[in-house]
Amino acid sequence: MGLRLEEGAYRLPYVPDEQRRNRGWLGVRMPGYFPDGAHMRVIAGTAKGRPLRLDRSSSVRPTSDRLKEAMFSTLGPSVRDGRVLDLFAGSGALGIEALSRGAGHATFVDSDRAAVATIRANLVATGFLDRAEVLDQTAERFVASKRGGQFDLVLMDPPYTLGIPASLLTNLLESGRLRVDARVVVEVSSRLPAIELPPGYRLHQERRYGDSTLIYLTIEQGG
Repeated sequence: MGLRLEEGAYRLPYVPDEQRRNRGWLGVRMPGYFPDGAHMRVIAGTAKGRPLRLDRSSSVRPTSDRLKEAMFSTLGPSVRDGRVLDLFAGSGALGIEALSRGAGHATFVDSDRAAVATIRANLVATGFLDRAEVLDQTAERFVASKRGGQFDLVLMDPPYTLGIPASLLTNLLESGRLRVDARVVVEVSSRLPAIELPPGYRLHQERRYGDSTLIYLTIEQGG
């Protein structure tokens, strides 16, 4: 069984500021990106249809509505009442979708200050601020801190230039951050070659949607 390796990920091309202003956010369309002028929204649940803000000055690459719908359809009712960790949270759209579908609490982690401000604004707009924690730090630092206890669901949408953060997955498991029945979902570029899973994980599903792939991991019993 395999994951996908960061070495095959590609980098965003340099686009001058003037060209970015003329062509829209980042000046280029990449896998999972919205067309110019599009917006995000909550797909289902108590906040269904609520628009979500995206700070175009940040480096956030939002997950498309299609991928969000596919992800949460696969996860099903397991989201309800669970504790969710949204790493590389960006706009917070994944964790907010989980809250809308009945998750008990969500922790959002991102090291981009513009993204953190956007997450807080989106939580206020959807009414979920009291069921959330937003932290301005790297995913690695958060996992090492052991803050927030254990989680039932971890959602990761790392930069496509990073690929699969294998060491982060290992640290999540070794630090005791995952409950025995936890699920981990990682969105990666479909262009990445496969590698072996980190010890302790089992590949539950791997589904490709064009240029993006969703990888669903569970914990090996006794791992």
